[in-house]
Parts: sequence; structure tokens; C-alpha cells
Amino acid sequence: MSSVFVILAGCNTVAGAGKDMERGGEKVQDTAKDVQNKM
Repeated sequence: MSSVFVILAGCNTVAGAGKDMERGGEKVQDTAKDVQNKM
């Protein structure tokens, strides 16, 4: 039973990390668009 909670906690951690990476990617895209617009 406790292993189920560990697995679920791991999934939440991975999901959170995925969201953080997604936000980082969005920042990179925004910066690239800004640079492209200034050219």
C-alpha cells in the first residue's frame, strides 16, 4: 500500500518538473521571437 503512495508522489514530482520545463521552453521561445522581431 505504501508503495502506491510513493509511485503517486513520484508521478506528481515528474509532472511538476515537466511543467517547469515547459515554462522554461516558453521563455526561450518568447526571447527568440523578441530577437527576431528586432532584426
